[in-house]
Amino acid sequence: LSVLLSLLVPAHTTRSPDCGGILTPSGLSYRKSRPRNSHAVSREGRQQHLSVRRNQINSIKVAELSLSLIPDTGLRLSSNVDLSITPTLSTTKVMRLSILVDLHVEMNPEGNLELVTSACKPTVEEMQSTEEKESQSSSSDADEEINIDKICLEVSKLLLLPNEELMSLTAQFPVTPSCQVQYLPLAAPVFSEQGITISLQTTFQVAGMAIPLPVSPVPFSMPEPASSSPSHLTLAFSEHFYTSLFFALEIAGAFNMTIPSPLTTATMAQKITQMGSLFQEDLPVTLQAVFRSSPRVVLEEGKGALKLFLTVHIGAGSPAFQSFLSVNVDMSAGLLLSIADIRMMISAAVIEDIELSLAASDVGPVPAALLEELFLPTIREEVPAQMNVVLSEGVFLPHISSFTYTDVNVTIHKDYVLVPCNLELRARTG
Repeated sequence: LSVLLSLLVPAHTTRSPDCGGILTPSGLSYRKSRPRNSHAVSREGRQQHLSVRRNQINSIKVAELSLSLIPDTGLRLSSNVDLSITPTLSTTKVMRLSILVDLHVEMNPEGNLELVTSACKPTVEEMQSTEEKESQSSSSDADEEINIDKICLEVSKLLLLPNEELMSLTAQFPVTPSCQVQYLPLAAPVFSEQGITISLQTTFQVAGMAIPLPVSPVPFSMPEPASSSPSHLTLAFSEHFYTSLFFALEIAGAFNMTIPSPLTTATMAQKITQMGSLFQEDLPVTLQAVFRSSPRVVLEEGKGALKLFLTVHIGAGSPAFQSFLSVNVDMSAGLLLSIADIRMMISAAVIEDIELSLAASDVGPVPAALLEELFLPTIREEVPAQMNVVLSEGVFLPHISSFTYTDVNVTIHKDYVLVPCNLELRARTG
């Protein structure tokens, strides 16, 4: 397998999106509810953490905190913080620290998205003083109380945690023990009135090596979001994304199946007389199924279908398996999609269409009607069941580590799937 993959990898040159997401203004303004009361600062915290000169901070109150979109540019963070300061034993002042920060997102050399400060403007104003309630100090006097030169440096340090979260977007996630999925941004996000749009390319690793994926015949672009959508986030997945997933699992050998049969060589000899000359003893008949062509996913409005192209080798003997029939099987199953936490659950539904044809035989000609009588019920039941075992853990969605998805809806359209959902901040542990 490693040799095969090493031969395939150089052919992988295309870079085009197959999925993505739109973070809406409502998602941008999402915050987990928490008390907004003043925060009393302990004696240990009364040092110059907020660049306050020669003063003690008694309390901190966030009066306003908002994040807004600037179309075609980035984000604007606006914050008003009230600080209760004691410059002397007899004086207490309330200072309003206002900060306007413009942010944009760029791709760093490692291919990760990074939040960067493009402009920062802090201002300080005295709101109230126990010494002089009648008059407010000038801006320059207030600046003397708080070192505004260091405020922007502190703001840039606050971006470290969000940028760590953005790095988690490109982590590798397991699909099976030998197959991993990874979502890679192709460019910096696009900022518009509708939200923040990011296009992603999905890559798969098998046995630790990236595999080349089939080339999409139609370039994928994010659908326009509904202007009235109340969802925080809308994820979109192209038809090609699902075909690539099944291709990767096929390359990993996850869908190679050994299927037990209720038949034995003796019962088959009653239908196919040449069986008796091959096997002198009665042995259980086993089916071994492999893909002769990669699975294909077809998405239509309101439904999805999984097209499977198999060769089933029919034989007996263990551990020395002896095949005496090979049957080509073309089948179509409904595709079921749902979301659990941050995973997309995918399963094959009832077989909607199936066709068997003889590929090779050591026991003479076998009519198509007899093939269906002997093997169709077993293949119809076992193939989707065994595929669903492989798919049972689900496929990780693009996400950052501190959020999960709630209020999810999955809608299948022609050529793509939309997943509108809301964000929920995970509870921190430890």
